[in-house]
Amino acid sequence: MEDLLGALRFVLCRPRNPQNLGAAARALRCAGISRWAIVDPHTLDFASARRVAVHAEDLLDRPRICKTLPEALEGCALSVGTTARPRPERPLLTPREAALTLSQARGEIAVVFGDERGGLTAEEVDAVDLLSSIPGDPAQPSWNLAQAVAIYAYELRMATRNPREPSRRPDADPAALAAVDRALAEATHAVGKPSARRRLFRALSRSTLSNREAALWTAFLRTVGKRNPDAET
Repeated sequence: MEDLLGALRFVLCRPRNPQNLGAAARALRCAGISRWAIVDPHTLDFASARRVAVHAEDLLDRPRICKTLPEALEGCALSVGTTARPRPERPLLTPREAALTLSQARGEIAVVFGDERGGLTAEEVDAVDLLSSIPGDPAQPSWNLAQAVAIYAYELRMATRNPREPSRRPDADPAALAAVDRALAEATHAVGKPSARRRLFRALSRSTLSNREAALWTAFLRTVGKRNPDAET
């Protein structure tokens, strides 16, 4: 359990309310999660945050402050962004499904949250590998930031206590599939068809690739992406 929680980071983008920071820190401490990053914070009132960070004040002393989401996600093999809005061609995992998926990834993992007013931006949504949403009443679909942090922190802790049984066929782990998706983004950009990325990845993901097959697809797609000198790296 410690290995997975040690590889996990929570990322809060542009938080505005210091009480949310304090309550989020407390939730992370309760779940045994100690790594978090704050992107472009819109409040630095950590004194107010400490009033609600019961027994988690030390987390407020050492958050990693980043300018951009890519900086906060540097080194991550798999990331999940939280959102209340459905996106075409991108399935929304429940918090439990997201936690189980992250628990099976090899390498650094992250859960990303948007700000209290608008959530994740379109650019930030594109920067994460998977999307997740907390089911709620249609009359009030958006959860408070600190509440959302607590829900995902709890589900991740529980995922480490109840790991999924391995299947007979060694399907690719989620981080390997995320690498395929990122390479596919490069390749579709290189050939001038970026809008095809999501449809192509959905077809590939249905084929239950092995880790070796995922690595082959990633290498091939990166080669295609590098053929265009204007392609993103």
